Amino acid sequence: MSINEETKDNGQNGHVPDQSVSGVRSMLDVLPVPPTIQPVSEPEKRDTANSLTDEPTLSHALATDDHDEKGFAQQEHDEEVANLGWNEKKHEIPAPLVGGLENEDLWLLVRRFNKQIYHVKEVPTAVPGDLDLNIADDEEFSPDKLRATVERFYMTVVIGLLGAVKHTVRLRSWRETRRTSCFCAAYFIAWVFDLIVPLLALTLITLIVHPRSRDVLFPPAPLALVDSKSGGVQKPKAGVLGSTDSSTGAPQNFKGEAVEQEASNFVNGFASIVVTSATGKNPQAAPPAETGSPDDSVPDPTRVAIAAAEAKNVAAGGKTGAKHDKTKVPVETAMWNKMRPIMHGIADVSDTWERFANALSPTPPFPRDVYRLRLAVLIVPLFLISLFATSYMFMKGVTFGAGFGFFGDPIISRGLKWLNHTFPNWQKLLELRNTILKGVPTNAQLTVTLLRIGEANKAPLPPPPAINEPPPEKPTEITDAELRATGAEPPLNATNEELQEAMEHDPHTAHETEGSDIDAAKSSKHGKRGSKILNLFKGTTKGAVKTVIGTDHARAKAGSHHARNRLGAVSRPKEDNVTGPIDFKARYNGQKGHVYITTKSTIPAVSFSTDATIEKIGSQEREDLHPLWTIAIGDIAELKKVGGYGWKAKIVIGWSLGREVADGLEITDRTGNTRRVMALPMRDELFNRLVAIGGQKWEAW
Repeated sequence: MSINEETKDNGQNGHVPDQSVSGVRSMLDVLPVPPTIQPVSEPEKRDTANSLTDEPTLSHALATDDHDEKGFAQQEHDEEVANLGWNEKKHEIPAPLVGGLENEDLWLLVRRFNKQIYHVKEVPTAVPGDLDLNIADDEEFSPDKLRATVERFYMTVVIGLLGAVKHTVRLRSWRETRRTSCFCAAYFIAWVFDLIVPLLALTLITLIVHPRSRDVLFPPAPLALVDSKSGGVQKPKAGVLGSTDSSTGAPQNFKGEAVEQEASNFVNGFASIVVTSATGKNPQAAPPAETGSPDDSVPDPTRVAIAAAEAKNVAAGGKTGAKHDKTKVPVETAMWNKMRPIMHGIADVSDTWERFANALSPTPPFPRDVYRLRLAVLIVPLFLISLFATSYMFMKGVTFGAGFGFFGDPIISRGLKWLNHTFPNWQKLLELRNTILKGVPTNAQLTVTLLRIGEANKAPLPPPPAINEPPPEKPTEITDAELRATGAEPPLNATNEELQEAMEHDPHTAHETEGSDIDAAKSSKHGKRGSKILNLFKGTTKGAVKTVIGTDHARAKAGSHHARNRLGAVSRPKEDNVTGPIDFKARYNGQKGHVYITTKSTIPAVSFSTDATIEKIGSQEREDLHPLWTIAIGDIAELKKVGGYGWKAKIVIGWSLGREVADGLEITDRTGNTRRVMALPMRDELFNRLVAIGGQKWEAW
């Protein structure tokens, strides 16, 4: 029986969220044992929930808990749904929305959640680690999703490794003499007494259990300010220290934006390798092909790079095409077949990295100490064994393990066969998310828990505010949290003048290269004539796109289902698309209307109505509305972000018209009925509300 099942037998709810300071309810919380053995003992057992209060997972339980530290979204509200600043400016939104978390950190999580999660399905069985919204083993592949996965890998793993490298360089440089001297003395004293492993284990335990020790042993410094070769101060690559957590130091309007833009440019830099990912091809979300549609009229831009490579070979006297090159088709096929497991592997690495980060530095409402204690408990035996084990014993053990792994296949294969027969799916129980990292969320799982807190308190969290102005070209404010030293040494052993000079804006730094050859290769000038031709082509394309969009109205009246789905997707200039948190402007089968969520009725539901009065007086507490359709919140089984226009047409429309293309959302209930709402400017916000408002256990596809 799982911990949660035991609790259910002794109380009225399935989960009893932490009421103590540390979050430890029992020793089983600290031990790395699975929260339930249901995936092995009862793999087909179905257990669905209809509301948040059913608490089917730890995430739902934490969302409905009575938290000690409360933000504005966690307070009691009299109205059906409290508007805490939807579509307002940053300074007009109350802070903090969630207790223990700054608004900018919350918006950072929501922005990245919107880019990562496209498609979710309800999971009726037990979820790993007692947290839902895990990535499905058979998740769909698309180049657009691959792009988002690589960007996420950059923002988590690459930036984290870069920080570790720069900390190492700072230690090795001896610029911070006292700190490096202490490390050096501790290391060689341990070496003399054969205590290197105990020293490393004890240091690791200290870093895990005592967070303040991290800033003492490894004092923080902005990534962009540290030279990766000398360990000293350098001018940030952006020419100004506008952010502290990015590798370039680029300015930003909100926390984390510079890293997100770096991640996007990181993918674009590999466009020659993953060119289809850089263009955002997403066939799963595109509508079916139709003769005469904008997608049918637009060529595939991803073929341009391939055509250029083939033209180069022809110019050199080579033969191209499938007739002459018999490797072309099988190699391309093999590469595309491997893209899904590669994407899934990258996502798994990012998930694990985020879980370890959230275990070491938990975010409310997740418990503060239980995850750190669990990690430390695993290292304590290593520390104790290392005090008595000799290097001879260690090498004997390693060489025996290597020999057994190489020659012991008959024993290993028979043992695995017996395990698979006796305990099917036993591998699932041993996954990190089910043992060492059980109950530790990824950033997506943390975000959906925060969104559920808002829904549980009838105060949906407002989306990240939008700022159209570019970030200012001036240094950001630096505090001890971003730049400090250990002891009496100055940070990075640099004077205040050196630090100030490095932080100040220099417009030339961002364009500096390491040689004329790099500068020539980087240049992408078209020339005056080329620019005129490009502008002429853009103007011609703009006229053609407007004509095709205009014909959609006639095609929709003639009965074209696909044309109806495209109506209103391209917003008019200065059109007000601000809606939410209850009513969301949209179209259904080409008809203008609003999707609205009702929570005060007996059965909370999402509906669509064409009543024009919703735009003026809303949909709250109105019995005169007659929706075209209604789906109970508890009956939603699948949510999928879809596109009105295909990916090629979206690229051309964005380039030629410079307008936003509003996409849509598919809502499927448990009986298999699907409703597709299109031209939905605030699609991500509606998606987030529907994901968080019910008791479903989700899986990301």
